[in-house]
Amino acid sequence: MNQREKAELLLRLQQPGSSLLLPNAWDAASARLFEETGFPAIGTTSAGIAYAHGYPDGEQIPREEMLQAIARIVSRVQIPVTADIEAGYGETAADVAETIRGVIAAGAIGVNLEDGTGDPARPLSPVEVLAERIAAAREAANRMDIPLVINARTDTYLAQVGEGQARLEETVRRGRAYLQAGADSIFVPYVIDPAIIQILVRDIPGPISLLAIPGGPSAPELFRLGVVRISIGSRAMLATMSLVRKIAEELRDHGTYEAMSHGVYRWAEAQTWFASQA
Repeated sequence: MNQREKAELLLRLQQPGSSLLLPNAWDAASARLFEETGFPAIGTTSAGIAYAHGYPDGEQIPREEMLQAIARIVSRVQIPVTADIEAGYGETAADVAETIRGVIAAGAIGVNLEDGTGDPARPLSPVEVLAERIAAAREAANRMDIPLVINARTDTYLAQVGEGQARLEETVRRGRAYLQAGADSIFVPYVIDPAIIQILVRDIPGPISLLAIPGGPSAPELFRLGVVRISIGSRAMLATMSLVRKIAEELRDHGTYEAMSHGVYRWAEAQTWFASQA
């Protein structure tokens, strides 16, 4: 598939009635593993990539390093890759357009763009800000003749903005505005209440994307509610970090190796993942 065909495939995979499970990779190895497991597309995790490069999450990694990481992931898989670029790596819509050109040049065919700011005093950017960035992203992609899949994320629930009905109404308002600006789907992380999910599916006129939350509804349950796309964010990377710490603590404290002895891939098996990519 060429880049345009990959974008068109991802669009088909997240249409209403679809059930797309989208794992999130942070390097070439995790991307290849997800591909070998049979997923038709993958996302990247901004937090995972940042941590792997020694930075905190929240656009602390320089844009060029993020784009290089995305390019490396894309180069090692055959399936579509959509990139988490947080708020777009820049202060203006023009900056975001420049990021989009870099993302497309890296080979990715989609992006997450979010309205979260990371500032507790002002947790969300004004709706007009992300709408303008989405429009700029769409224009930049159109100029490169790529039907970029824009998954617009609103952090109303993650940041717990407002209460109850007011939060729900603000989420719907933002979702509608972002779709009108050119987004293809709306991502609302940290919603787990089935009643709220059903309202979002009903009142936002576009595909709804959610984050897999341990203890929340399962993927089949979310799909039955009308959600079309479920991603796992940074959790696989964090789980990997937890295993590495367990290995390190066992080695330090006991001089034993049990934590890295069970269910571990053999060297020869891992070699085959990359042999064809050399």
